[in-house]
Amino acid sequence: MIDLHVHSTASDGTKTPSELVEMGRDFTVLALTDHDNTDGIAEFLSAAGGQDGRMRLPGVELSVAPGEGYGKFHMLGLGIDVDNAPLRAFLARILDGRRERNERILANFARIGIEIPRDEIARYQHGEVLARPHFATWLVDHGFASDRSAAFRDYLSANSPPVTRCYVSRYRPDPGEAIDVIHAAHGVAVMAHPRFWTTDPVLLRIGLRRLKDIGLDGIEAVYAANAPGESDEHLRAARELGLAVTAGSDFHGDNKPDIALGMKVENEQEFLAPLLAALARRLAPTAARV
Repeated sequence: MIDLHVHSTASDGTKTPSELVEMGRDFTVLALTDHDNTDGIAEFLSAAGGQDGRMRLPGVELSVAPGEGYGKFHMLGLGIDVDNAPLRAFLARILDGRRERNERILANFARIGIEIPRDEIARYQHGEVLARPHFATWLVDHGFASDRSAAFRDYLSANSPPVTRCYVSRYRPDPGEAIDVIHAAHGVAVMAHPRFWTTDPVLLRIGLRRLKDIGLDGIEAVYAANAPGESDEHLRAARELGLAVTAGSDFHGDNKPDIALGMKVENEQEFLAPLLAALARRLAPTAARV
């Protein structure tokens, strides 16, 4: 089993970094990839210290501008040096954008008569990232939504009804900048869940070719939420373009209860070989080979 896309309480997951390490103790490779921050990495790597023969990678998941004609684009940085100064400055800028967005979300809720105290909503976050799932949980806890899905549907989505919509878009860096920052931090840049970027095989290859030209290292070809046939299509595209591949669950614990930790792939050694070669070229000093 492997999993290169996992979230902890440092962003919008419900398991601590240490709990994730224990849950995945038998995995060949496990990476912690919280949204826009690396707050959980120290605990993650410390907990991994006793797992002999396993690879535990520090990572991050970044939201980046998708480009015209494409949908949601998230970038994984794997094997990063979390103390790298350009990376830290980059993440600080993204977090500033999140804070500005959250202020606007709070103002939108106040506009429709729902007052969310700042100190109260802050208690829902565990690391530096306060995100929409935390607002959704607050809404459920205070009786404004029956469950988190309803909270997103009614308030927190770009498609929520105009009368109750509190959604606010946020700053997303250019993918080239994100790739450069990941590389500067000795990491490998991988497109997360390409199915959300495009389901058109032609657009996929056109876009991936452009991204490879500016440094993209790989794609998350095997993803827990892929539709039948999508993983095979993404594996073919990666092979045609000479990109590494990863497999990820996008595990969030109780926040996404239908998603289990861990991914099975055929012939792990062969599957991981291009990624491991890319990591070997860039591997950060803080990556744990345990």
